[in-house]
Amino acid sequence: MELTTILGCIVGVIAVVGAMIFKKISFTVFLNPAAFFVIFVGTVATILNSFPGKNLKNIGTLFKILFTKQKLISEEEIIKLMIGLALEARKEGLLALEGKLETIDDAFIKKGLRMVIDGMTEEDISDILGVEISAMQERHELNASIFSSAGMYAPTLGVLGAVFGLIAAMGHINDTALMSEAIAAAFIATILGIFTGYVLWNPFAKKLKVKSQTEVQLKSMAVEGILSIQSGDSPVIVQEKLLSMLSETDQAKMLNELNQGNQSNQG
Repeated sequence: MELTTILGCIVGVIAVVGAMIFKKISFTVFLNPAAFFVIFVGTVATILNSFPGKNLKNIGTLFKILFTKQKLISEEEIIKLMIGLALEARKEGLLALEGKLETIDDAFIKKGLRMVIDGMTEEDISDILGVEISAMQERHELNASIFSSAGMYAPTLGVLGAVFGLIAAMGHINDTALMSEAIAAAFIATILGIFTGYVLWNPFAKKLKVKSQTEVQLKSMAVEGILSIQSGDSPVIVQEKLLSMLSETDQAKMLNELNQGNQSNQG
């Protein structure tokens, strides 16, 4: 599970509940079906009007991505894999890598290595894998924009709900108690609109973008390793190229792990 998303939702609810407790606001004000209806049904309507059906069919998968951890090959695994493949290529030649393909689970890396084995040029490999990464980025950006749109429209729908509530309150203008109660309930839609827009939908869009950036970085690192192997670089050069794509802190940590692994193998 993606604990940060779950914790974020829980803390967001706690913030609202806490504010209501401190302000001594009764929770019964949320017993307002009209407010929930205009916000959630209205938000769905705005999304349906904004995107074609083919872009919305994977909405369930997007929620799954938000609430579960990505099952991606790690930076450490990429570096260790590329070093091992570079060593194999230097000893046995690039064609020897074909026997290693079945042991690799990552389809993107396997595709790149297959092109190396097939004798494609560095430029062609770089172009093809680069186009795949760019296409993935565009898909991810479109997916994130679904939540961004919901985050933009929900607060405005909250204002619409408040207007409906005030109109209803005017119907009790001769009864001060009922009118004040109706006015208080009118702003529940505004609270729901702001909460869902700025605590849920916009942050969800941001998280999808961050996860996309992580995947792009990993694929870019894999491409660098594949091209380095195709060029006949030594394992040391491959290692240094890939380490250079990390921050200084991560470089030091990764280098330490690699050195420990080498010592264990020698032992």
